[in-house]
Amino acid sequence: NKAFVDGFREYLQKDAKSKTKKAISTNTKYSYFNKFRAALKQAVRDGIIKTNLAEMVEGLPQGEPVREFLTLEEVKSLARTECANALMKQTFLFACLTGLRFSDIQKLKWSEMQQSEELGHYIRFTQQKTKGSETLPISDEAFSLITTEKGKPDDLVFPDMLYSDSRNVDLHRWMIKAGIEKHITFHCSRHTYATLQLTLGTDIFTVSKLLGHRHLKTTQIYANVIDEKKT
Repeated sequence: NKAFVDGFREYLQKDAKSKTKKAISTNTKYSYFNKFRAALKQAVRDGIIKTNLAEMVEGLPQGEPVREFLTLEEVKSLARTECANALMKQTFLFACLTGLRFSDIQKLKWSEMQQSEELGHYIRFTQQKTKGSETLPISDEAFSLITTEKGKPDDLVFPDMLYSDSRNVDLHRWMIKAGIEKHITFHCSRHTYATLQLTLGTDIFTVSKLLGHRHLKTTQIYANVIDEKKT
């Protein structure tokens, strides 16, 4: 009923928390409520409910997306700087050079790591978030960050890479040690990959494909960020 829809909207606005127990962002609230509305719309189509009551409730506002990223010099500085969590450093730099999300790195298997004369090293995988099948060429430098010996096809490339508060603390301390004062999360590695590709001259259509974006306007956000930094 409408009270349920209102209640969920109020929960997102006031009580919903992230894995780190912090209030979720404006855009996360916007995204979650839209997914909820889409589910109710589909339920009407499937004959489960008669009316999409979410249409009677005002949606949540969308905030201006913020894409924090590292420059090439900052990435080089991180590579030179020792980190208390060697695995986290390894995977973060790997993400900066490949654009892979944490969830995709976490589940990456040896069967998905492939090589050919035409493409060199590349990854064939299914995105955890979008479920889209992707083929992602990766550089020799990125491949060199994989220090574990090649295992069986179903073995993880980065075993023991788990989400934890301590990992976030290690990441924060590593940034400080490298002289980086920006608020950097693991996902900023993906933003870094996108902005570096665009800054170094890769066209936006190619970058969009490399990131596995469904819509070019999603990639355009990174181009806008670069333009803002220039001015």
